[in-house]
Amino acid sequence: MSENEIRSQIASKEDKITKIEEDASKKEAAAENEVAAEFDAKIAEVETKLTAEESNLAEATSKAEEWVAKKKELTIIVKDLRKEHKGLSKEKTSATKEKLKEISLNKKNQIKPIENEIKALQKELKVLEKAAARGE
Repeated sequence: MSENEIRSQIASKEDKITKIEEDASKKEAAAENEVAAEFDAKIAEVETKLTAEESNLAEATSKAEEWVAKKKELTIIVKDLRKEHKGLSKEKTSATKEKLKEISLNKKNQIKPIENEIKALQKELKVLEKAAARGE
């Protein structure tokens, strides 16, 4: 083979490579367009949902933080009120016992002289009954 024939074959092979590269380039562009057509709408839809849900998440996180702070605050308030309630209940019980004890003591102090008077009257009655029994 002569030089020109070899050069001609090389040029022919290079043309084939160029043609293959051009075909591949066209196929790549077509594939990219096909895939883009298939996925771009879905991606856009998901991006819209993602943006909305990220906003919802941010709002929920903010509210959760507010509620956590509110919970801490209310926990302290409730703890203090329970303590106060327990203390007041004990004071009430103690005050009630004290008042009832005082009333009972007053009752005994008022009844005791009357019972003494009744005993004295009963003695007097017995004396009179004995005198009346002797006199009959």
